[in-house]
Formats: sequence, structure tokens, C-alpha cells
Amino acid sequence: MERPTTYNVLMGASVAAAVGSGIGLYYLEKNSAHANMEADGLHPPSYPFPQKNVFGTFDHASIRRGFQVFKEVCSACHSLDLVYWRNLVGVAYSEDETRAMAEEFEYTDGPNDNGEMFERPGKLTDPIPRPYANEEAARAANAGALPPDLSLITKARHGGVDYIYALLTGYCDPPAGVEIREGLNYNPYFPGGSIAMAQNIFDGVVEYEDGTPNTASQITKDVVMFLNWAAEPELDDRKKIGTKAILLFSILTAISLWAKRNRWQTMKTRKIAFNPPSNWKKPNGPPSTKH
Repeated sequence: MERPTTYNVLMGASVAAAVGSGIGLYYLEKNSAHANMEADGLHPPSYPFPQKNVFGTFDHASIRRGFQVFKEVCSACHSLDLVYWRNLVGVAYSEDETRAMAEEFEYTDGPNDNGEMFERPGKLTDPIPRPYANEEAARAANAGALPPDLSLITKARHGGVDYIYALLTGYCDPPAGVEIREGLNYNPYFPGGSIAMAQNIFDGVVEYEDGTPNTASQITKDVVMFLNWAAEPELDDRKKIGTKAILLFSILTAISLWAKRNRWQTMKTRKIAFNPPSNWKKPNGPPSTKH
């Protein structure tokens, strides 16, 4: 075997160094540490939510608990404009349970026969009620900050469910040398580190009806699960249809391969030979002498 020459060794080392340098620069660019890193917020870790897997689906018991957390904690400041009471039926609650919850709220309707607006109990076709009548009222109640609508929050934030979970559990004291303006709270996962929303989730802040331990991490997991469902209510059906499509096309592919190998392959490899009869006469020539 011919030994590599010095030239080949140097060329191989140069190529390896170039490839390694390129990979290193790409990694540093994607994971760069810089003086203004706090302005972007910490990158959240990856949490094992089941719906993040290829064939994973929502935990519907967790969705039910998460809506309880939203109703008792989050709805004091945040709206859920794109979710209606009817959307909860068959997902987390029965129709009777959902109708009873909707009737706990009063909605303005009308006009009636006298042209006047009136108040009525909620129905399944009503949206989840908003905590404030308008944006100005929301800002006035929150020192100028506008609490975002949570209907699509897991899709509207980079990091999705991981970011929301990390944000809700990431409150801590500011490090030395970092000053937080009065009325704000320190959270390293929020861009800039200063967030107007105070920490609202603690151990025991809600009491689950099914006896699930009400630790802060469990409460956060449940409300994030509910918010993810609110943003992607079709996720379970989409994955179910996708699984059926994969199964169907796998069967069709197997049938196609079998047909190719056992039917069409014989046609492609067939050899046609012509054996003329002994008395066959060539055009403009003597009769064939082949026997």
C-alpha cells in the first residue's frame, strides 16, 4: 500500500482545520456570549412536554387543570379572546359542565324589543370573558403595561412552551450590580430582565379537584399545557391524520415495491428471440437453410 506523501498529509490537515473552524464559528455565532446578552433573555431549556414529540398528544387532564389555573390566577389580568366556551366541550369538560361555567358570567346583549341592551347569563357561543373593557383600562390597572392576550402566546414567543414555562418559574433576585426599577420584577428569561408581571404561581395557589399535587412546577406545567392547546387546538387531530397518512403511504409503497419486483421486473428482463421456420424465405434472397 502506498504511503501518503507529505503534500497529501498537509492537504488533509488543512481541509480538516477549515471544516473544524467553520463548525466552531457557526456554533459561536449561534451560542455567542456577549455583553448585551441580558437584553435578549436567557435561552430556555427543553422541557419534556409530551405534545412536542412527533407522535405525542396533549394531556387532556392537564388541560382541564390548566384552565382552572387560568381562571383562578391568569384571568385577573390576561384575556383569551380567541377561545370560546364551546371550545372546551369534549376537550376538558362535558357540555353541562361548560354551560354551568359560562352561566357564572354576565354578558351584555341586545338590543331587545325596546332597543335597550341587557345583561344575560353566558352561553356556549360566548368567548371567555375579558378582565378589562378596553386597552386603556388594562394599562391603567397595570401601571402602563398591557398584559398580552394569551390565545396564541405559545406560538407568538420564540421557544414556545419551553419559554413560557421557564418564564413563569424563572423569577429570582437580581444579581449583584443589576438594579430593577420600582414596580418591575427580575426574570432572566424575559428580554431585558425586567418584567412588569409579578410572580403569581406558588405552591398551593390553586386546589386541584382531582387531587393532583399543587406544586408550583405542576401548576405551571398545567397552565402551559392549556395555553399550548389554546394556540393549537387542532394538534391532536393533525397528528392523527398524519399518522394515518404515513401508514397509508407505507402500505402503498410496499405494494409498489412488491409489484415492481414480482410483476414489472419480469417484463423488463424478458428476452424476445425470433426463430424463423425452416422454409422461411428472406426478402430478395434464397430460402433459409436453418433447421
